[in-house]
Amino acid sequence: MSEIWKPRVVAATVIERAGRYLCVEEDIDGRRVINQPAGHLDEGETIIDAAVRETQEETAWTVQIDSLLGIYLIQTEEPGNTFVRFCFAATALQHAPEQKLDVEIVRTHWFSHEDLLARRAQLRSELVLEAIVAYESGRRYPLEMIHAQLRQ
Repeated sequence: MSEIWKPRVVAATVIERAGRYLCVEEDIDGRRVINQPAGHLDEGETIIDAAVRETQEETAWTVQIDSLLGIYLIQTEEPGNTFVRFCFAATALQHAPEQKLDVEIVRTHWFSHEDLLARRAQLRSELVLEAIVAYESGRRYPLEMIHAQLRQ
């Protein structure tokens, strides 16, 4: 029996404060990269819950999800490695600096758009900048577009 192809679902957040964006520096596959807080959808949670959880786990910031910036389909060079990335605009509410971050997270940063352009080679993917451009252009979609029917 052949393996069934399944894209991975990812939730990411763009969090802006005073012209700077909350980013994570992380070790992925032996490479140190810069990304938005992002991670995989877990069974039994909504995509919005995943965005809040992943941001908390990776940055120690509690956030409020405000709107949807976009949904992106990404296929990497690795065969069968496809991601559906839901990217949200969020507001930082509270920071818990004593919280341990996910193991792959090296540190967090607040970078300006220009800082990210200067680090373009370090970005996990071009989607990091695409999300910032979407945010700065004012693109916002209502969260009511997303529906979930979860079994309890």
